[in-house]
Amino acid sequence: MSSEDSWPPLSPFQTGVRSRCPRCGQGHLFNGFLTLAPSCEVCGLDYSFADPADGPAFFVICFACIPSVALAVWLEVALQAPYWVHAFTTLPFMLLTCIPPLRPLKGWLVASQYFYKAEEGKLARLETPRHDGDPHPHSA
Repeated sequence: MSSEDSWPPLSPFQTGVRSRCPRCGQGHLFNGFLTLAPSCEVCGLDYSFADPADGPAFFVICFACIPSVALAVWLEVALQAPYWVHAFTTLPFMLLTCIPPLRPLKGWLVASQYFYKAEEGKLARLETPRHDGDPHPHSA
């Protein structure tokens, strides 16, 4: 029985959104706002396997930044709002919809990588057996 078998599988959504260790669900996932901790302080899981790259930023851009920009454009076109209106409406809306989701999304992606044992893609050369008994292909 390996050390991984002694831990029950935990939901990547529940552990990731709460920024908890994907293996034990107790330790912290982050040092600071978005910096991954080197390892879990409870179970010792090494977080070096995790590479969410730009995944959290992509989701925030798609689901938060685009509506924020649409609000700003609508305010400008429909109301011809002065700059101070944008400063008090659009800017806070953009900050509140773009910054807070980054940490839970990054935690969810890291926990999902652990749960599904995601790894970097590798090219594998598949050799198909020949049925004519000759292991080497003939040139035409």
